[in-house]
Amino acid sequence: MKKRVKRGFILMGLGIIISNLLGFVGISDVFGYDEVVVTNGGIITGKVTLKGPIPEPRIFPLALYPFGPFCEKNKEISDGQGNVRISEFSVADDGGMKDVVVAVQGVRKGKPFRPIVADLVARDCEFFPFVSIVRNHGTFTMKNEDPIIHNAQLYQSEKGNLLLTVPNSPNSAGTFPIHFEKHKKIYQMICGMHEFMQTWGYAVDNPYYALTDGDGKFTIDQLPPGEYEVIAWRPHFKPIERRITVKANGTTPLFFEFDASTVKRPHYETQEQFRIQKH
Repeated sequence: MKKRVKRGFILMGLGIIISNLLGFVGISDVFGYDEVVVTNGGIITGKVTLKGPIPEPRIFPLALYPFGPFCEKNKEISDGQGNVRISEFSVADDGGMKDVVVAVQGVRKGKPFRPIVADLVARDCEFFPFVSIVRNHGTFTMKNEDPIIHNAQLYQSEKGNLLLTVPNSPNSAGTFPIHFEKHKKIYQMICGMHEFMQTWGYAVDNPYYALTDGDGKFTIDQLPPGEYEVIAWRPHFKPIERRITVKANGTTPLFFEFDASTVKRPHYETQEQFRIQKH
């Protein structure tokens, strides 16, 4: 038994080493992307907004989860009545929406594509950041700053497959590989001990991407002239696609609008009221 466990750790270590090496060698061989000097690149700049009222927070009674008294200390999520309220939408007064991935599809050559390592943190019974950008066969770091145990479970969102389980002992940290199935791009991380702790990631295959800021704004630069499909993705929405033409040394405005009434969560995450009924 001890030999099997030891062999498992050795294999995981080798996998992490290989994943790190992929970030530094043969980008074109691994991802089908070539780095070239872009002298006449254009810029895409714009904004992502939410139409309609911000969806209501989801409510989780802490009685269902371990270490409830510790989690309740976080006043950002605790309602003071024994519940955690999770609001997954950060929207500015004018509708600008944060944490939307905007990614140009199918770019095969262009500016340098540097390694991406998503830095995830468990702090006060929350995962940060809410949305990360990653690369398939890359890595992410996971740090638990809490004095309690968490258990990060990484799911391939499109199919619900469990990709990886990362037990997070108190005040621990580690680096772990990400391996999606072919053509899959989305993961969801859920704490196996605290269901309300969730974070998401989107995998890109070229450097032309952005994550919207607190006002919903984004900019993507040094894009070679041509026609492109650009996708805007955010958890709980169907992606939006736009076809654009980028001109040499030009700036192309691009706007996306999500409709709050179309928010859709996986069936296992839906809740009409509380998870436990009050009598």
